[in-house]
Amino acid sequence: MKKIAILGSTGSIGTQALDIIREHPDQYEAYVLTAHNSVEKLIAQAREFKPEVVVIANEQHLPTVREALADLPLKVFGGADALCDVVQMSDIDIVLTAMVGFSGLRPTIAAIEAKKTIALANKETLVVAGELITTLAQQHHTPILPVDSEHSAIFQSLGGERLDRITRIILTASGGPFRHFSADEMLHVTAVQALKHPNWEMGAKITIDSATMMNKGFEMIEAKWLFGVSPSQIEVHVHPESIVHSAVEFCDGSVKAQLGVPDMRLPIQYAFSFPDRLPLSGERLNLFKAGCLHFERPDFQRFDCLQIAYDAAERGGNMPCIVNAANEVVNLAFRQGRISFPDIARLIRRAMDEAQFVTTPTLETYLQSDADVRHLVESYIHQ
Repeated sequence: MKKIAILGSTGSIGTQALDIIREHPDQYEAYVLTAHNSVEKLIAQAREFKPEVVVIANEQHLPTVREALADLPLKVFGGADALCDVVQMSDIDIVLTAMVGFSGLRPTIAAIEAKKTIALANKETLVVAGELITTLAQQHHTPILPVDSEHSAIFQSLGGERLDRITRIILTASGGPFRHFSADEMLHVTAVQALKHPNWEMGAKITIDSATMMNKGFEMIEAKWLFGVSPSQIEVHVHPESIVHSAVEFCDGSVKAQLGVPDMRLPIQYAFSFPDRLPLSGERLNLFKAGCLHFERPDFQRFDCLQIAYDAAERGGNMPCIVNAANEVVNLAFRQGRISFPDIARLIRRAMDEAQFVTTPTLETYLQSDADVRHLVESYIHQ
């Protein structure tokens, strides 16, 4: 029985992870459940799964959660520091980092230092601090198992292979809801339109990132750190059917890919069960029904956020951290109707030009850069 801490249990990844625990109650136990603001959902999950610990990161909600769960024999904590504390509990086997954005960095570091297996769904952790995280994982002999469907596909394709035999990673992208929109049409798109992803059910932040293709840019940076390749070895292919989840080309020209229906439960479960595979209910891939599979080159001009990610990865230092912080601010501002869709890339570019660049950042650098860039980009929006 593996005991699992789910950081962000009320989000899209977290709720699907709980689906897997429901399906395999003899294999997995929800040992820690955490949320930031989703109080009622967290309470309902705690009543169903009866974890050892519940954490509500926003301490304002702590009295409400404690009172609602007072009749259950579990511990309830509040605050961001509690997240870092609970992931180090000795009984935990796997920490699923499903929190959104920069907030996942410190708890992930704490879990690595406690030598917990990391099921990584929080790509921003590697985007912001990839060198720090991978170095810590090596020092503490902590495995990092990817949960993003694309990185899980790459990971599965690498089974039995040597990393130094990789020549190219083919990172597939759905293209999002604006794949066929002209540059002029994209001037006027709304958050409502951007939140209608054609293939995947995801949280609001990542759905907007998919519409701008910043999400694919972040996945490129994540792949760079996970698999030890350069950005120039990672090629994004727009694949609207989302059946080929990604592929790897090797030095002999062979290409291995992982295919399946768009279902995030599969990569989540694979991270939980690795190196084994377990049965999983749900739709199966029918290639006769799928028919043709299509692949296109991405348009780096219409989707400048993808180019921004490549530029940040090539520059290195704290530049990916700057881009991530700026993106989190403008992503929310667009959802709130405070900026236009083209403003997203424009304001990130401005932050890249004006924020303080550090060649060899430390954890303190990342924390300070994140705070400074958020303040800087907010000042742009208020101008």
